[in-house]
Amino acid sequence: MKKSVVSKEYQKLQKEIISLQEQWKTSLDPDRILPRIDKAAMESGVPVVAWTAIDFDIPLFLQWIEDIGKLLANYQPELEKTIETIKGLLDEETAKRWIDEAFAFNHMYFASFAEEQEIDGWIPQFIAETVLRPYLQLTAEKVQGEIQYAVHGAGCPVCGEPVRLAQLEDGGKKVLHCPRCLAHWNDKRITCSHCGNEDHETVHFLTIEGESAAQIQVCEECKGYTKIIDTRQYIVKPTPAMLDLNTIHLDFVAQENGYKAAGETKQTN
Repeated sequence: MKKSVVSKEYQKLQKEIISLQEQWKTSLDPDRILPRIDKAAMESGVPVVAWTAIDFDIPLFLQWIEDIGKLLANYQPELEKTIETIKGLLDEETAKRWIDEAFAFNHMYFASFAEEQEIDGWIPQFIAETVLRPYLQLTAEKVQGEIQYAVHGAGCPVCGEPVRLAQLEDGGKKVLHCPRCLAHWNDKRITCSHCGNEDHETVHFLTIEGESAAQIQVCEECKGYTKIIDTRQYIVKPTPAMLDLNTIHLDFVAQENGYKAAGETKQTN
């Protein structure tokens, strides 16, 4: 596979973040996460986390924010002042708000928060999302046995993250992977994972020169795309999060060609 366009330093940072998230996850009390499988809700595209009771340990959540802040500052010392500012702002009430808004993918809230505090716009949501993921991942682990397929257009059946990454696994099976919560589920090989279109004329593949293990599946109906990586060609399989990061050049190619990570819903009269 083509070398990643992501710098080695950033790849190293992401690997350390993933390692930190694994450590955090082991410190969680599994009994604080109580998912409820609602078949009717799942069949209508409602993610499992919407029906999951999570008792967040706010002091632990705040400690994780401090941990990730230190890690970021190690890589970018100029962020140290910003991290200290954030630590001073995050009381229990604000931490709960961050959890709610990260769950809801509320980019506007975090952008507004950053603007009000005069800090870099990406930092608050990046931190909130990073420390939320162990809870999402533990939720996914608990319900993975119930997750075989997903409703097209609804995103990840566990956390709602837009679909963008699939792997070809044993027998050439197309398995979608969520880099956010690490859930995985099956889909038909020639099917748009966004709108369910199965027309071979309007679902096709973009191939990238020098990429023997990667293609981009695109749909002319909804203009959605999915990166499909043949991980059978890998000696060591990266985590979905690292695979997603290291194939970001495929996202650029797809988007430059007019496709989107979340397909468009067609309106009917």
